[in-house]
Amino acid sequence: MTIRKEQNGGALDIAPEGRLDTTTAPELEAELKNLEGVTELTFDLAGLEYISSAGLRVLLSAQKMMNKQGSMIILNTRPEIMDIFEITGFTDILNIQ
Repeated sequence: MTIRKEQNGGALDIAPEGRLDTTTAPELEAELKNLEGVTELTFDLAGLEYISSAGLRVLLSAQKMMNKQGSMIILNTRPEIMDIFEITGFTDILNIQ
């Protein structure tokens, strides 16, 4: 997995590419360790091919953090990833556009 990250003031854009699973989730989690000063977090999932429960946990953790300090949006979700979000009920938790 590769992670593109771009910060502009209080806005942070993250674009993981590849597979977000047990092996790679700690990588994304490390990128999200310091969200101090971030008020808008955007995940661009156009390049995400697969997400496991470990990846879902990282997104849920980020959402909980951002609920306290701003907003989080998920963009460009592939149909197979959207299916996982729907089955797990994450469509009710995350702001997916």
